[in-house]
Amino acid sequence: MGSDTKPKKSIVLNVFVMTLDISPLVYGGTPTTSRGGSTKYRTEWRGYDVYRNSLDPAKISGAQWPVNEPFSVVAAMAAATESIGFGVTASTTYEQPYHLARRLSIVDHLSKGRLGWNIVTGCLDSAARNMGFTEQPKHDDRYAQAEEYVKVIYKLRESSWRDDAVKLDRKSGIYIQPSLVRPINHKGKFFTVPGPHICQPSPQRTPLVLQAGTSRAGKQFAAQHAEAIFVSAHAPEVCAKSIAEVRELAKTKFGRDPTNIKVLALVLPILGRTEEEARAKLADYRQYASHDGALALFGGWTGVDLDQYGDEEELRQVESNAVQSIVEGYARFSPGTAKWNKHMMAEHVAIGGNGPIFVGTPSQVADGLEAWVTEADVDGFNFVSWFAHTLDYSLSPTPRIPKAYALFPQSFKDIAELLIPELRSRGLFWDDYAVPGGTYRENFYQKPGQTGPLDEHVASSYRWRANVPPEEHIVQD
Repeated sequence: MGSDTKPKKSIVLNVFVMTLDISPLVYGGTPTTSRGGSTKYRTEWRGYDVYRNSLDPAKISGAQWPVNEPFSVVAAMAAATESIGFGVTASTTYEQPYHLARRLSIVDHLSKGRLGWNIVTGCLDSAARNMGFTEQPKHDDRYAQAEEYVKVIYKLRESSWRDDAVKLDRKSGIYIQPSLVRPINHKGKFFTVPGPHICQPSPQRTPLVLQAGTSRAGKQFAAQHAEAIFVSAHAPEVCAKSIAEVRELAKTKFGRDPTNIKVLALVLPILGRTEEEARAKLADYRQYASHDGALALFGGWTGVDLDQYGDEEELRQVESNAVQSIVEGYARFSPGTAKWNKHMMAEHVAIGGNGPIFVGTPSQVADGLEAWVTEADVDGFNFVSWFAHTLDYSLSPTPRIPKAYALFPQSFKDIAELLIPELRSRGLFWDDYAVPGGTYRENFYQKPGQTGPLDEHVASSYRWRANVPPEEHIVQD
């Protein structure tokens, strides 16, 4: 007799880390953390300066400030690890694609193919001002530029060099066959890039493509390009519709298998061997939270400065529809909260950010994760420790490393030591990498040999494959 029960997903686990300080960053990237599967680092050109129209709250609390350049750090961490994948966030708005293509190639070479590119378009005017503009382009214009940008990247990385262009032939004295490297001659609305790509093909050619965006333009972009999508919501039903829409677009408009797009939900797990231990950890963490740091983060994420409202003002009753909508989203999943003023918002943002907090034993947290997989059709989780970036240092028992700072990397150690065994016992997580020492993409799809984008992916159509004569492979426009 047949069964309609779906096989359990082997979930993908990712860790989100800001390059705030070299020492904790490197500590957080040890093999203990890498057991989770992959790690994402973020590079930005600005700080969160919306709250109070100032960077000071972010500076004081360390709310994602300062932010170091992650490509060099990832290269060093790759040298100390074997299989973990590293996703680096880089914008398509403020850096020329020719330059980024080179950096992506170098780090993909140094990591032996373990690099991913998290594509963003930017979100703050301060980034634009620091890059020589008066303001950032409009939302849809940024996505139009991103669309051309990634195609320039595909041309450089997939079409400029034939797979077998590098000969390394000592007998003939030929390092690279000149006829197998060519310009791309791209001329578009936003970019003119003659090429050729300055680096020889790296192990993946195009790094694993990651993306986050739930706007109409963001969904279209993700449906065509993303191999992994990051989502954030306080409950699975909030993002389930958006996930379904992206999968449907990928299938009907771009001819992709929607199950090949892996969706990762932002989550903060706080684990204990007993529920009481986990709740005690949460209570301990809360006493060190910086409300100003949390509101600096909130302003950066939403563009809304809550400093304009009074301390006791009910945010669900202010004139701004945008503020009402955002606050209602938080209030819907915390019905016991009587009043939502800016301090209550800060308390919720300081720990957990824009995602849910799962507090409890490994079994209880695993139950919560399984519910998300079932109800929202996510494929994995993006574990964060936002609290480490919203600390009140005046409450710290030591000048530099506060007690609560143990959440990073301790929360990731708890995941490795407590949660991973529970997920494995349920058949939800693998015992080892599918390809130890393999590329990010091979282990992401659990397919040995899948170093480049899947055949169904748009980047694959740009590939100049071995033995294909130059006249038979046209650089797509």
